Amino acid sequence: METFKRVAGAVGIALAILIIYGLIEPQLLDVEEEEAVIPGLPEEWEGEEIAVFGDFQTGMWLDNKSTMEEAVTEIIERDPAAVLMLGDYIYRPNDQSDQEIEQALEVLRPIGEADIPIYAVLGNHDFGLQNKDGEPALDVAERMRTALEAIGVEVLHNEAIPFSGTGPVLPGVEPGLFIAGIGSDWANADVPAEALAEIPADAPRIVMMHNPNSFEELPAGTAPFAVAGHTHGGQVRLESAPQWSWVALTSNEPVHVDGWIDGYGAAGNELYVNRGIGMSTVPIRINARPELTLFTLTSGE
Repeated sequence: METFKRVAGAVGIALAILIIYGLIEPQLLDVEEEEAVIPGLPEEWEGEEIAVFGDFQTGMWLDNKSTMEEAVTEIIERDPAAVLMLGDYIYRPNDQSDQEIEQALEVLRPIGEADIPIYAVLGNHDFGLQNKDGEPALDVAERMRTALEAIGVEVLHNEAIPFSGTGPVLPGVEPGLFIAGIGSDWANADVPAEALAEIPADAPRIVMMHNPNSFEELPAGTAPFAVAGHTHGGQVRLESAPQWSWVALTSNEPVHVDGWIDGYGAAGNELYVNRGIGMSTVPIRINARPELTLFTLTSGE
């Protein structure tokens, strides 16, 4: 009996330490630096940086505003050519006030004020969806889109934006790079064919989406560099074993947790999954630190 008490006490102490650390880790931002190969990338884009983050989940209890602010400060200091945001900006946008939406936008506003272009897609939470079987609230998504556009964010919904150099394409100028944004998978609004329709077959492009599962629908060779979020890196997982994560074990669909996903998607397509900033259900991260990713673009030649 005495041995049992000691073991139970030790387990209780270990669990308490783990929970305390889980509450601390969301404040430990990882700034990951990666190289992204885009065949045919114009010379003026060679070596340019693109910043990627998302999954803010603003409005969740004990949300992660301070880490989001740290990521924004890092972005402004690095001054990338553009910022890509991967969705889920508000935790429960269908029942949260304009004040809570403004809280998220207030953090993002300095990026636009620094004249850094921002492009975004919407995630499942932006459609008011807590699970895949819910009914998407289109009015909620439109409210989120309008709020983002009010601070200068270009929201892409199954469409592509052409670029020339490091700014928007000008009339009569051949676009040097396209950014395509795919709609929300859980809202049954992801149509990759529409997102790619206006991009010339051999034109260099970046493809962004919220849910990594949308990546599987992209035809071979159409997404040599793609980014997604949604998974929070598993949020709670065993170190070096992303398949043993809370998100993967509680999901009824395939989960591609973080980093470059090997052997996934059609030939010639490459996907990077960002761990995001916020959390779902509980405000804890373990072995899944919040992430800002900075990609250096290269043609690979």
